[in-house]
Amino acid sequence: MNEDSTPSNSLGRRRRRDWTPYLLILPTVLYLLLFFAWPMFRGLGLAIWNPEALLALRAEATQDSAIAGKLPQGAEVEILERQGNLIPPEEQEEAANLLTEIWFKIKSQDAEGREVIGWVPDRRIRVREKDEEERPLAGTVRPKLGAKADPLTSVYAEPNERSEVVGRLESRVRVDIVEQAVLEVWFLVRGQNKAGETVQGWAQSRYIQVFGDEESGRVDRGNAGQLTAEYIQKMTQDRFFKPALYATLILTLLIIPVQLVLAIVMALVVQARLKGNTIFLYIFAIPLAISDLAAGIIWYAIFTQHGFLNSILQGLGFIDAPITYLSVDTRYWIFIAIWLAEVWRATSLVMIIVVSGLQAISEEVLEAAEVFGASLWERVRYIILPLLRPSLQVALILRTIFALQLFAVVVALSGGDVVTTLANETFRQYSLLRNPHVAASYASFILLLSVGIAFLYLRTIRTQQELEQS
Repeated sequence: MNEDSTPSNSLGRRRRRDWTPYLLILPTVLYLLLFFAWPMFRGLGLAIWNPEALLALRAEATQDSAIAGKLPQGAEVEILERQGNLIPPEEQEEAANLLTEIWFKIKSQDAEGREVIGWVPDRRIRVREKDEEERPLAGTVRPKLGAKADPLTSVYAEPNERSEVVGRLESRVRVDIVEQAVLEVWFLVRGQNKAGETVQGWAQSRYIQVFGDEESGRVDRGNAGQLTAEYIQKMTQDRFFKPALYATLILTLLIIPVQLVLAIVMALVVQARLKGNTIFLYIFAIPLAISDLAAGIIWYAIFTQHGFLNSILQGLGFIDAPITYLSVDTRYWIFIAIWLAEVWRATSLVMIIVVSGLQAISEEVLEAAEVFGASLWERVRYIILPLLRPSLQVALILRTIFALQLFAVVVALSGGDVVTTLANETFRQYSLLRNPHVAASYASFILLLSVGIAFLYLRTIRTQQELEQS
């Protein structure tokens, strides 16, 4: 018998890895990366990263030259010189705020009859002939005005006034236009960096705002990024930040406890299996099918001056004239309306979570407590609530996150002006003020609040098993 073919060899073989769990979890991981991690990373990046904070100056008027220094965005500069460089056609449409020059490659004869071929800026040529596509074909040299002006126009080897002069033409001489080139203006500028040092170098016109004297300007935007707290400072200094923060926190503190208590009561009613408890479940779950905005509109119809509440009170004879609830002078009523609308709309969501937790509690435990004489309140306090802690964790975290994101209900009931929230200010900064960086700061602040409160819930509302493990 062969000694190698023993059972131990089969037991010693390497087990094949089961990839099924990894394949099942892969869609979830991809979903979290695409719709949670990446947007969160981008949002935080917008809040703390300024992609145009610094302007890198070049030693020469080319992108390939060495960096001579960097100037901060908004720095005052002195314009020493200007030069045109060829710009790719695709950048002519994509780049913003750039200054361009047009140069013509011309062919003509100078005063001595020698042929001259070279480049001349379009300001020195008067175009006389064009083809069907409006491209220049021929023209004449413009005369120079002024007694001290040089009457001759220089022709350069390259479309650049710093290149070699290949000839000089008299005014009004006919020229043939062979080629046309679009150049972007580069400025030789001098200014001070953040350290107070004077730096000098070339920069493209797209980054420089030139003042009226054409000898000074400022860095309009940069081409290099930098970490910054500028947008967070703008958020905290925004006049709506503190009112929005206070309103958000107050509404959260008003909404969450009431929703939690109501949800537990509603869940106990459903779980009690009373006659017709299915009807109760359907009634309680109706708001789940209503969006935030729809809920706000419904409660606006209740509280508006000619709404249902005033109509009922007038019909019963309690008031003689309609009461204005939703106005600047009655701001507290707006808070009450938002609170009622949000409690009515979202309590059913908490109830569903609590019902799921109740169904996991053994009936035998509750029956044993009842046999030993425990009242309903004692069963709720000492049995149901401790066993519901995992469900309450989930419910509180979800509802707090949603409460910190109050937006549509607030806009529907107050217009977003009388009472504002952090989410409303995020929308205002992004959509109305066109400031995505400050909007990202608001959104990141809401995210940090949500994470902090969720961590607080996880630390304070823990199961017995979690307490023993800690």
